[in-house]
Order: sequence, then structure tokens, then C-alpha cells
Amino acid sequence: MPTPPTIEQWPGRPFPLGAHHTGAGTNFAVFTEVADAVSLCLFDEHGAETVVEMTEVDGFVHHAYLPGVGPGQRYGFRVHGPWEPSRGARCNHHKLLVDPYARAIDGDVAWDAAVFDYSFDDPDARNDADSAPFVPKSVVTNPYFDWGNDRPPDVPLHETVIYETHVKGLTARHPDVPEHQRGTYAGLAHPSVIEYLKKLRVTAVELLPVHHFVHDHRLAAHGLRNYWGYNTIGFFAPYSGYSSTGHVGQQLQEFREMVRALHEAGLEVILDVVYNHTAESNHLGPVLSFKGLDNEAYYRLSPDDRRFYVDYTGTGNSLNMRHPHVLQLIMDSLRFWVTEMHVDGFRFDLAATLARELHDVDRLSAFFDLIQQDPIVSRVKLIAEPWDIGEGGYQVGNFPALWSEWNGKYRDGVRDYWRGAEHTIGEFASRLTGSSDLYEATGRRPMASINFITAHDGFTLRDLVSFHDKHNEENHEDNRDGESFNRSMNFGVEGPTTDPRINELRARQQRSYLATLLLSQGVPMLLGGDEIGRTQHGNNNAYCQDNEISWYDWDHCDDELLAFVRSLMRFRQQHPAFRRRRWFQGRPLRGRSAIDVGWYTPVGTAMSDDEWRQGFARSLTVFVNGLSIPTPGPRGERVIDDDFLLVFNAHDEPLQFAVPDEVGDGWRLVIDTASATPFSDNGDRPFVGASVSVDERAVVVLVREREH
Repeated sequence: MPTPPTIEQWPGRPFPLGAHHTGAGTNFAVFTEVADAVSLCLFDEHGAETVVEMTEVDGFVHHAYLPGVGPGQRYGFRVHGPWEPSRGARCNHHKLLVDPYARAIDGDVAWDAAVFDYSFDDPDARNDADSAPFVPKSVVTNPYFDWGNDRPPDVPLHETVIYETHVKGLTARHPDVPEHQRGTYAGLAHPSVIEYLKKLRVTAVELLPVHHFVHDHRLAAHGLRNYWGYNTIGFFAPYSGYSSTGHVGQQLQEFREMVRALHEAGLEVILDVVYNHTAESNHLGPVLSFKGLDNEAYYRLSPDDRRFYVDYTGTGNSLNMRHPHVLQLIMDSLRFWVTEMHVDGFRFDLAATLARELHDVDRLSAFFDLIQQDPIVSRVKLIAEPWDIGEGGYQVGNFPALWSEWNGKYRDGVRDYWRGAEHTIGEFASRLTGSSDLYEATGRRPMASINFITAHDGFTLRDLVSFHDKHNEENHEDNRDGESFNRSMNFGVEGPTTDPRINELRARQQRSYLATLLLSQGVPMLLGGDEIGRTQHGNNNAYCQDNEISWYDWDHCDDELLAFVRSLMRFRQQHPAFRRRRWFQGRPLRGRSAIDVGWYTPVGTAMSDDEWRQGFARSLTVFVNGLSIPTPGPRGERVIDDDFLLVFNAHDEPLQFAVPDEVGDGWRLVIDTASATPFSDNGDRPFVGASVSVDERAVVVLVREREH
């Protein structure tokens, strides 16, 4: 909207922070403790600037109310104050700053020298070039949205199946999505996409970052983009590049429409959020928002030289979790996405950084205390990526009781087992049954473990069985980036091959991985596209590949694999034995003669301590008792399921597995991942006698049906 020719200003209020439209005007409020003065700058659609001095200050919050200013108005701040990098102050009123509380952001960074606060020729000299033409603008938004009868699906955590995906990548090449909606929030909400997710039987989509982010200068110089989005500049604003309808507030409404459509289909929305750092990088990075507002408050600065930043994230900076206004910013952001955007949970990137009060990771840090007592945020799904790159940053198993965690030990243990590494059988068994060694001592249950084989960071499932080495040359880092030890196998040929034997083994290995994932206790997370055989051609760090390397190739879908995954999902959904809310005990319970879980060798004898320690052991039979599920049904009745024998053979040759005498007979074959058609229908499940043959690198599932 055009900037009014005359700006009337009222004092306004210091709360809430950000720009809030009241129907008659807009209140602007921004925190900065270091500023001498703050200018509010309004821009019309042509870039013409009108400046309003914010003369009212309460508790370091500068505020003003502008009657007549409403949704669509572009704005930013300029901060007048000290520019003394040696003591951590970087105020420079020549730099236009994004509102940390902006609900919408219009535009991307144009990488001109003006966006930096120092001279390239002399880093100690201040750069006073005006950055306004080159930086995004904050936008006043319409707070009103008709949610109708929207209600969160509220899927219990033990019933949850997560589908990790990317807003753009999922639909950028989808043939059923209209071209103008591909790669957008509207595209994800398209009926064909929602129907696909429903048929897959996932219960939640976990979206890679949608907070407004910046495409790094280095990537732009190579013609690349920050595809994953782990480079946030706006913690309240949906990324405008995923909007099909406009960038001056429409992205907010389109995101809400997406959430409403997914909720109507019974699907939850979980956001991957990046509160550990921002897009402003280190002391040589741009000044876009927080640096210019109050550098010392927002960032962890080096105690030895306050020009520099403490970096636990590998991105140049770390947010200062010891400052109350930073904690307020994060909590306000989380509450906003729950209350006003109706999301159902969060996955916290590099969550160990959020727990650092001084240097060590502290499970009882102020951030977790705030989450614990918050009546809104504490009620949604909370998932930690439990590591960062700092000392002591690997914290799998150490997060508080409300939290689930990406279980990196599950990924590594299952990969090691199926690639035939030695001394993996005990680790594999622990991960299969929910990782009680990691979570039980803190009062948590199997749902604390988010189980995954692959994720956005690393190989896709197809590449995991096709490549031994990473192939990241397209990232323009001489293949130095990305993990070098992937626990992968190529079965004798690096990359695609026409050898039918190798292709059959690769397909089988994928099925065995997926069967392990969906038959494990805990919460399974499927990397989007793995179910259709998506490949990144060996790139295991495709963070900058906003192209066909990352986008789903719907025209070359592996239909057999997709049918198998759908059947596996249905099988898991039908059987609560694989979705337990309590730990296995490994012994008879409540006077019953049968144990709840049992472990057996291929000859049918119970595993001994010595056999668990055998380095060469790669085969195992697991008995799961369907009578031992400590989960009440919806009307309070006790849940009864079938009994199961899960037979795992990671050897490179077939083995004969005896059915243990103590589990009885009456077993039928239901799944065999060695077969191209792994599922036997109910009417065609052959009985198994005293033993069953299991092919190399295969999973066989036997069932003994009960009347439920």
C-alpha cells in the first residue's frame, strides 16, 4: 500500500513486540538496550522511504502507534548508537534492519557491499553505505484468519509416524499440482498431495525450515541457493519464496490455509526450527537485523575479544540463550506458531546449543525451564536434534522428560548391522526395542526415540545402498563437505548399474531397512521420497541444491517400493505390538508363563551373554508377545494383539532359523523382504513348521493370530 503522505504518530505501547495492526492503525515496538535512538522507516511499493522517529521508550523497548497504517505496509528500523566492535557494539543507522518480530518479510538479500558494516579494504573502518535498497523489508500483516472448525489432530506420540519433507522439493515437479502452485504452501496442500500422504499412512509432516531465511553470499556467488533453509532471519515469518499468492502478507495466510487443509485430513504439522543461530554469520557477515539492533544482547560474543562470536553451530554465531530478551523472543515465536499458525510441534535444530548457559550443555538450562512451565508450548510435540559441534555437544539421551530426540544411535546402529559390521547385534537389539538404555532412566518411554535410517542431512535410502562415497562436487567445495563415513554399501559398483543381481540386493536392502524402521519401538521418521526410490546421485549434503538433485522425481517412482512401504505402514497401524507405550521387561509378567519379548539364536535357543558378545553374530530371532501390551484401549479395555516372530539375517548368505520350542507353533509367514512381493495376504499366509529359511540381508516376519 502507498505510504501516507503525512504520518501521524501516537505514543503507542511497548507490548506486544513487532508490528500489530489493530484495525485502525499499527503499533510498532522493538527492543534494543544499546540504542540512543531508533527510526521507524516506512517504504512504498517503489522503495520511497518515510522516516518516523520512535521517541517513546519503556524498558528498552522503543514504540510508536501510527493511525491509518495497515496490512501490506513495508517497514524496517534504523538504530542510532555506538559502533565499537571491539566492545561488541555494532549500531549503524545507515543499515536498514529487519524487525525480529516481523510476521512477514518481503524480498531477499542482494549481496551488495552496503549490507556489511565494515569496509572490505579496511575491516576496522565503518561502512556507511545505505543498505535499504539491498535488504528485505518487514511487512505489517492482517492478524485475522477464518480457521473455521480447525482442530489439531492431536495424534498420541506412540501412534505418530513422521514424514520429513521439504515444502518446495515435495511438489516442485509434481505432475498433478498446478504449475503456479508447485513448490509452495498451496502445493503441499493440494488434494493430490494430501491424498498421497493419507494413503502412505503417515500422521505428521515435518517441514524443513519455513522461517524466513537468507541465501548465503558464498552460495549466490556460485549460482546456488540455501535450499534447506537453515539460515534464519525471521523467527515469526513464513518464508515468502514458498508463497504462490504474494509476499506482503499473503504468505502468512497461505501457510495457514495449508495447515488447515492438512488438519482436515488428520495430518499434523511439525516445524524444523533454527533458534541456535541466525543468517548474520560471524564478524565478517552482513548486518540485517540482530547485529544492528543489539549485538551484545542477541549473540554469544568471545570473552577474549568482543569483535568475535562464539560459534557452537558451524555457521559463525550462536544466539545468546543467557539473555532474557533472547529467551523471550524464542518463547514468543514458539507460542505464535502454535496459537496463531496452529502447528502441532517442533524439531529443534542443534538443540544442544540451546542448552548452553556458559559453555557446557545443561539439561536444566533456562530455556528448558521455560518450555517446561509454558502452558502452550509444553503441550505440543517437542523433538530435539540432540547435538551441536561444540565440546560435549553430543547429548543423545540427555534431554528432559517432555522431549523426544532424533536418535542418532538408532541410525548408526541399524546401518552398521545391515552393512555387516562386527559387534552390532546387541546395539541393534537395543535400538529395535526403543533404546531403553538412553531414555528409561530419565522417566521417558519408547516414544522419546525418534527412529530414522535416513534424514535430509545425508544419503537418501536409495543412495545409502548405491554409494560407498559421497559425491558432492556440485556443491563447489571440492567434495570436502558432508559426512565422509556414511555406513553405506554399494554392493560392488559405485552408483547406478545394470547388473540385475546388484539391483536386486539393493532393493532388498532398502526393504530390510524400512521393515526394521517400522517394526521398531519408538516413533518412526521416514525421509520423504525414500518410499519412491528418490536419489540425490550420491550427494549427501544437498543443502544448496535447489534443483532436480533435491526435488522429488515423481515421473520415475519406484512403484514396487511404494507399494511395500504402504503395506508396512498399514501393518504397523494394525498392530499395537509395534507401538508400545511402555518398555519391554524381558520376563514373564503378572503371573503369565510367556515373556513379553524374547531373543533367540538361529537354532532356536535363547541368546546367552556370550552369544550377545560374539563379534560375528548377524542373525537374530525376536519374539513379541501380543498379550503383553500395557496400553488401554479407547474404552479402557486391555489391548490384545497377535504374537510375532521377527527374524533378521544380515549375513551375506541364507540361513535356516528354527522356531524356538518355548514360543509354540501355529506360525504363518506374513513378510519376507527377500521377495519382490514381500507381503502375504491374509488368505495366503503359509504355515511355518519347525524352521524357516531366511535369505541373505532379509527380514522375515511370522505371525500367530489371536482373536482380539
